[in-house]
Amino acid sequence: MQLYKSLLTTIIFSIIWSFSIAQIITPEEVIKTEPKREFRGVWIATVVNLDWPTNAKASAESQKKDLTDQLNFHQQTGLNAVMFQVRPAADAFYAKSREPWSKYLTGKQGQAPDYDPLEFATTEAHKRGMELHAWFNPYRATFDNKFFTLAPNHITRTKPEWFFIYEGIKLFNPGLPEVREYIVQVILDVVKNYDVDGIHMDDYFYPYPVRGQVINDAETFAEYGGDFDNIKDWRRDNVDKLVHMLADSIHKYKPHMKFGISPFGIWANKSQHPDGSETNGGSSYIENFADTRKWMQEGWIDYINPQIYWQIGNRVAAFDTLLNWWSNNTYNRHLYIGQGPYRFYEQRSPSFKNPSEIPNQIRLIRANPRAQGSVYFRSQSLMANANHLADTLKKDFYRYPALPPPMLWLDSIPPNAPQNFVARAENRGVMLKWQAPLPASDSEAVYGYVIYRFQESEKFDLGDPKNILHIQYDTTAFYMDSNVKPGQTYFYVVTALDRLKNESDRTPTMAVTLPLP
Repeated sequence: MQLYKSLLTTIIFSIIWSFSIAQIITPEEVIKTEPKREFRGVWIATVVNLDWPTNAKASAESQKKDLTDQLNFHQQTGLNAVMFQVRPAADAFYAKSREPWSKYLTGKQGQAPDYDPLEFATTEAHKRGMELHAWFNPYRATFDNKFFTLAPNHITRTKPEWFFIYEGIKLFNPGLPEVREYIVQVILDVVKNYDVDGIHMDDYFYPYPVRGQVINDAETFAEYGGDFDNIKDWRRDNVDKLVHMLADSIHKYKPHMKFGISPFGIWANKSQHPDGSETNGGSSYIENFADTRKWMQEGWIDYINPQIYWQIGNRVAAFDTLLNWWSNNTYNRHLYIGQGPYRFYEQRSPSFKNPSEIPNQIRLIRANPRAQGSVYFRSQSLMANANHLADTLKKDFYRYPALPPPMLWLDSIPPNAPQNFVARAENRGVMLKWQAPLPASDSEAVYGYVIYRFQESEKFDLGDPKNILHIQYDTTAFYMDSNVKPGQTYFYVVTALDRLKNESDRTPTMAVTLPLP
């Protein structure tokens, strides 16, 4: 995507902003106001092995360790969700697929690994109290022009009439009804067969414009565009149809499944549309023929995750301007802001050399009541700890655990409280045990638990995340608290979670005094 800069203005504004906001909100105040509910995600990109697997020819065990190392890092940083790329280019990172295995797994498209990466990633993310959203690229069929390397059963070989070539790569033609139906079925393979928490799509719908390139869909428009005078409106309608079909299909098979999309950071500039933002950059509405705002208006998606990869005060597309615009256009769905720590590594992005830039963005997000969190692009950029961002998240912003925000339009009924909760000192720790709650009024099974711990001098506040001892996404009905001190008295309560992280009432409080040695 195209990124913009204004070097002198940017540097001056960043210095002024960093100084002024530091006077308003200190790290200590951020800790005090840290939310209990916040989406904290990271993209794990698999295309061209950007994030994982770092070696496409490594053994299954080596790739698994690579992935769990990344998940461990993000868990320790305080994140609670991963966007895991499972379909970079009409290929698959999962076994139960109608498309060939990705070449980024084994070095050759169609060659199977010795495990199911999506199944493994989902299980491991849940072990760490993290959601996993399966990330699909809907329309890209190849990432390069080396078509001779494609597997014999690749869809570009079996259905060549479904594609056009743009800038040397093959793209699905969104105007064909059979293409839309095919993509829906591809995604439903994951919905039906994997325990993922969400379906996530990125910003690549119609291709970003490139000088000298033409989208070769005139014949398709002639055949299917009868209701439209303008091919651009027809293209937007084609993407609308796919998103609407996906929303209906995903929620039909799994009503609890979240469906979200991460578009380019600008929907439309005010110069292009009266409802647009005060910006002057490329836009999804014009360039990708993706009416992302409409999808929120219609309630087709559960969250939108715009990629606002510009600094605060950017002359062409300011982070703060776009945050406010998106927050005013959520239509009661969730807004997670895509942030760009990768830009630290760009020579043309001096503002992102400022260690206060992304922390100040987080402060603005938290100060906005219609924004529920962040997703960072991308895993390796966070792990590199550029500008000490990962350290800052861990020590200041994500010091305590957070639950994802609930989606009450999908499920507003919480589970019942766990039963027969007991706690006792045991083996230099405190063993907590309970029994599963009675079925909720919607008959949904319990999905996990939250354990809270307090000391005698502390207020018993379940709304303060500093009191969360442990979050688990499984139905294990016990927990050993080994981080205790002899002679201290601790107070515990447990709550239950359902699949969409609605939380029950608490159990009765149990007090345990550790004996002195």
